[in-house]
Amino acid sequence: MTGRILGALIVLAGLANAPAQASDDTVVLFAAGSLKAALGAVAEAFADEYGTPVEARFGPSGLMRERIEGGEAAGLFASASMKHPLALRAAGRGGPVALFARNRLCAIVQPEVETTTDTLLDTLLDPEIRLGTSTPKADPSGDYAWALFDKAEALVPGAADVLKAKALKLTGGRNSAAAPEGRNTYGWVMEEGKADVFLTYCTNARLAKAEVPALGIVDIAEALAVGAEYGLIVLDGAPPGASRLALFILSPEGQRILDGFGFSVGAIPADAMSKGG
Repeated sequence: MTGRILGALIVLAGLANAPAQASDDTVVLFAAGSLKAALGAVAEAFADEYGTPVEARFGPSGLMRERIEGGEAAGLFASASMKHPLALRAAGRGGPVALFARNRLCAIVQPEVETTTDTLLDTLLDPEIRLGTSTPKADPSGDYAWALFDKAEALVPGAADVLKAKALKLTGGRNSAAAPEGRNTYGWVMEEGKADVFLTYCTNARLAKAEVPALGIVDIAEALAVGAEYGLIVLDGAPPGASRLALFILSPEGQRILDGFGFSVGAIPADAMSKGG
């Protein structure tokens, strides 16, 4: 099913669940931390075009889902993993779930770490290398890192246990240290020397390097590659603007913005891409 069709379903479901409120009510958006820059830009474009303000709150998807389950008011939830909005859907908390973007893991490395795509696994297994990840279960980025470790087992027997034991869960947890205001979390973590190599989304790696140019980015070999699928859901009781924002994210305009931040998307017309969209 295409993104446009899913988007239309979301609009219908959201409008059906929406109370009678003014169409310009503020949309409360809960979203994955890895979407902060991209969806921040999408929300700004949406507000400029439709005059509907968006109050965006970002954090680890697993913890954001728990906040919704705990009763915090939100109109739209955009997660770095399909499982969290699907769980809300299964609990009767919202409409259909749409896949709106994809991401993948990369490695951020300190300037002194000499490694390549082909040698990265050996580097990760090196006892002297401090390996940083996000926190599994609380943050999908950590779950994806653990999936990479499981893939490593097929290449080097025993690798999964070694990597899981040595991984430093530096971000995405309830008690993780927060980066200073205005700083990229991963650029800050690496600049502070908390890890030699950090596994995170490639989009996060790009933002970290933009802030700390000395950092390196290493692509993950196909045998270890792990992809991330991002899903969104309009929640019960949301104002009509939440459904419109969901459709805007799925529209060519919203998808072009996500593409500009390095996400893989699927709803940009070919002619728009050929014109530099």
